[in-house]
Amino acid sequence: MSQERRMSLVEAIANVVVGYGVALATQFAVFPLVGIEAQHRQMVLTGLAFMAVSLVRSYALRRLFDRWTAKGA
Repeated sequence: MSQERRMSLVEAIANVVVGYGVALATQFAVFPLVGIEAQHRQMVLTGLAFMAVSLVRSYALRRLFDRWTAKGA
């Protein structure tokens, strides 16, 4: 059974939003430990840029694997 495009997008968004939260918390914890100095705004904006790329990547991969699964069924 294949996943609808809408649900693929919902799954990709949920995955990326959770990942963004984890990544941001990790940045705030790890950057000072390794000597990286960045303002909070810089970390948030950088994270948002990576989140956008991650969302496109996640959705595209989900659709690709769904297509492969549908062809094999």
